[in-house]
Amino acid sequence: MEEIQIQKYKLVRKDWVHHVGRRESTRKLIALTKDIEAIEKRAYNGELGALYTPEATTFKLWAPTAVSVELILYDGFYGPKKEKIAMIKEEDQGLFTHTLEGDQHGTAYRYELTFIDRIVRHTNDPYMKASTVNGRRSVVVDLERTNPNNWNRERMAPMQDISQTIIYEINVHDFTISTTGSIEKRGKYLGMVEKGTTNNMGSSTGIDYLKDLGVTHVQIMPFFDFATIDETAEVPEEADYNWGYDPQNYNVPEGSYSMDPYDPFKRIQEVKTMIQGLHDAGIRVIMDVVYNHVYQVEKQSLHNTVPGYYFRYMANGQYANGTGVGNETASEHLMMRKYILDSVKYWAEEYKIDGFRFDLMGIHDIKTMNLVRELADEIDPSMIIYGEGWDLDSPLPRGQRATIDNGAAMPRVGHYNPTLREALKGNDFDISARGFVNGAWYLEGKLCHSFQGHYNGVKFENPQQVIQYVESHDNYTLFDRLQDGCGNCPPETIIRQHELASTIILLAQGIPHIHAGQEFLRTKEGVRDSYNKPDDINKIDWKRQDQFPESVALMRRLIAYRKQEPLFRMTSYEDINARIQVLHNDAQVVIFKLTGDDHELYVLFNARGESIHYDLPEGEYAFRIFDRHVYLDADERCETLSNVEVPYLSTAVFQRDLSQ
Repeated sequence: MEEIQIQKYKLVRKDWVHHVGRRESTRKLIALTKDIEAIEKRAYNGELGALYTPEATTFKLWAPTAVSVELILYDGFYGPKKEKIAMIKEEDQGLFTHTLEGDQHGTAYRYELTFIDRIVRHTNDPYMKASTVNGRRSVVVDLERTNPNNWNRERMAPMQDISQTIIYEINVHDFTISTTGSIEKRGKYLGMVEKGTTNNMGSSTGIDYLKDLGVTHVQIMPFFDFATIDETAEVPEEADYNWGYDPQNYNVPEGSYSMDPYDPFKRIQEVKTMIQGLHDAGIRVIMDVVYNHVYQVEKQSLHNTVPGYYFRYMANGQYANGTGVGNETASEHLMMRKYILDSVKYWAEEYKIDGFRFDLMGIHDIKTMNLVRELADEIDPSMIIYGEGWDLDSPLPRGQRATIDNGAAMPRVGHYNPTLREALKGNDFDISARGFVNGAWYLEGKLCHSFQGHYNGVKFENPQQVIQYVESHDNYTLFDRLQDGCGNCPPETIIRQHELASTIILLAQGIPHIHAGQEFLRTKEGVRDSYNKPDDINKIDWKRQDQFPESVALMRRLIAYRKQEPLFRMTSYEDINARIQVLHNDAQVVIFKLTGDDHELYVLFNARGESIHYDLPEGEYAFRIFDRHVYLDADERCETLSNVEVPYLSTAVFQRDLSQ
């Protein structure tokens, strides 16, 4: 064990020395880009990368500060260098090109760039679409040959009612790796769409479970090629696990999720198979994208082709670090903006992605996000675009940042709502903090405001810009947060608190976001940030759905009820303001009245440790939600009421016909 640790240290030390050795040459090259306007006068608007046809492939690389570029060809995917070819420079556009005649599908290549002072950089193609294992070499690909047999060349038809969107966040590895389910291709793209899998109690797992749950979209955590997992590891557990928020090659699928990471085309085919399988099940796919930073700037192809251009810098020359991971991209620069737009278009069109979730979206500029929205509208107007609009410490002027506070400037770009999350369970960074469901007496106002699709006075265009959530991959799971903060609470109390919080999310105006396993009280054994933790922490434990069957049934029926009841998913703030009335918001009790065209709903959230009584206008009511049960048929349970008793830590919804 000690020897292994020493070897690992030596490898890290070697990388560090290599980085320091390149620092001076990097500074010289970055100096070339001080005049961004001059560089951008040579911006290129056309296609970049290896442009394949069966007759020939044209290589196009934008490198305006390079003196010369050579195309390096290899003998097979993993053989030695075979040939170096000088590329032609088009000075006015900063473009280097070369055409290879014949069918080049499968040709492995890289670039060698020479800059001033004979500084030489070797790099992959920033626009490559296929790669060898661990993303070491670019590979020319005929994408037609990567289509699986059942590939539908048409997109899913546009979603007719976007307000019905219900997002379910998953990770390919975590969702499929557990032996508590019978998925055979564990940890792989293909495991995501295996049908007929069950746990040892016979309950559905995997894609069948998702279909039964009723969610409309899965948000899949990063599956572009990321840097920190060794794709050559024969046994996944031997690799240093990571969720993938460490980008390497943006337009290439990650190889560790593939059945054969050495085959550059297998991973492409498998991702398409995964997406097709989800689409066949009626589930749309949202791609979690991380354009805000890269894993290592010095080894990144964008940086090595135009050093200093694609990233932001501080006045002292250091990389800006609003992301907190060492660097941030400069989306306001024309060619970085083009790169993001080109990448989004590629995934949307080639892989038929149905939406994009932008990690740390606040690092990007408003104009870029609006252009992403416009691009999406050209492909499919029902495509959902949203992200983390946190205001981070970036040199980008605050007024230009794509933050939630600037949400009014980005029509139809969604933002996560942290206010409702914290109002429900307390601040994730202060375990002693309480929320509405676990003991706080002062957050009812925030809950009411957020429940109606608002955020701190921001004038969103429509409520579908608000992503409502109480749990995601980051920070504690809701179960762990409630359990750690509750001390010696009985298990039944934790369950009821958990269900109350999840119910509020499913009934709130906006778009609900559910974290995988939230419906069966997912635990990560109290670990808050598990991005690099082993399977024992991150895996989906399929046994828990049978340990908490009432909670799963509640979530499933809540999803179905939300879809059938438009009052919980209004599409305009005019309707929200006219149709929602706050009747009570004090002392751990919140009560709303929602008025429709032919019926009204009384919605009661009781976060007290005891039941409450409430006087309803006398009349006949249909029970829609009561004591942890959802009645999908309005005629299933009806009573004449004037006073109701709502059990502790629970939600009640009563419906009255306005014709009474």
